[in-house]
Amino acid sequence: MTGWRMPPEWGPHERTWMAWPSSGYTLGPSDAEADEARAAWAAVANAIVRFEPVTMAVNPDAVDIARTWLDPEVRIAEMPLDDAWMRDIGPTFVVDEGRRMGGVDWVFNGWGAQSWAQWDEDAQAAQRVCAAAGVPAVPSRMVNEGGGIHVNGEGIVLLTRTVQLGEGRNADWTQDQVERELQRTLGVRRFVWIERGLTRDYDEFGTRGHIDIVACFADATTVLFHDQRNPEHPDHAVSAEVRATLESALPGMRIVAVPAPDVLRDDEGWVDYSYINHYVCNGAVILCAFDDSGDARAAEILSEVYPGREIVLVDARPIFARGGGIHCITQQQPSVR
Repeated sequence: MTGWRMPPEWGPHERTWMAWPSSGYTLGPSDAEADEARAAWAAVANAIVRFEPVTMAVNPDAVDIARTWLDPEVRIAEMPLDDAWMRDIGPTFVVDEGRRMGGVDWVFNGWGAQSWAQWDEDAQAAQRVCAAAGVPAVPSRMVNEGGGIHVNGEGIVLLTRTVQLGEGRNADWTQDQVERELQRTLGVRRFVWIERGLTRDYDEFGTRGHIDIVACFADATTVLFHDQRNPEHPDHAVSAEVRATLESALPGMRIVAVPAPDVLRDDEGWVDYSYINHYVCNGAVILCAFDDSGDARAAEILSEVYPGREIVLVDARPIFARGGGIHCITQQQPSVR
């Protein structure tokens, strides 16, 4: 044991890290699509900076345009980037028993070496963020992303078999090897393995099953899960399976269903719109909105499970259209004061 431990997301933050969309499919082929992406990322950053400091990693050639979209309070850190999913390319911040902070530098390989992905620069993003934050990088040889794990801060981690044990990531690792590495880097002792993620997440630009649109902890003894209640949607079966797994693996815990939005499809097929993919910052919850009747329903549930925090809704449809959500583009740096 190294003594490293990942604090829960609802603990106090030093700041939030994000990455600015400046190339590739995230911007898209047209000026209108590029501005849609910039507006979406900026809306999240500008919402969070009301509550805590935000540092935006920005490719050097995109600094000027980023400044036109971002609140002046958002700090810019120049660094080369391929993409804009800080939860996955950045470090997972951890602390040791002496309250020294580090950042786990997972191996990043484009969500399982997917053919469309580029990651020459993003594979180095965790080390660059650690250097900018003034904390040591904690090297890991495991392929992993921050969106593939969620902890309760007291030794339990949620994860999915199709990520850490799936195609393109750690094909020659056993489950025991994955668990030992997560124990070493995150300080966890119990592992709740969900079989699979949401259906859309296995399409071309998906992550192949990230947990952070499926289930998450809201406190040490409360777990939320995405509840697709419409039997027409293939995630109806996924939700039932997730509920059963959580009830079996976490007896005595409070398990809260968060109903999916009422919309079922977009132009590409079945949606994976999920309120689970929210971000908890100092004094607030930044919640995905979808211009859907379910938005108010989700806001009410989250206001109850996160008492004392302001619920801030931000339209996440442009982010989901690019393969993720609000949680996917943010990464918390905990406070050690």
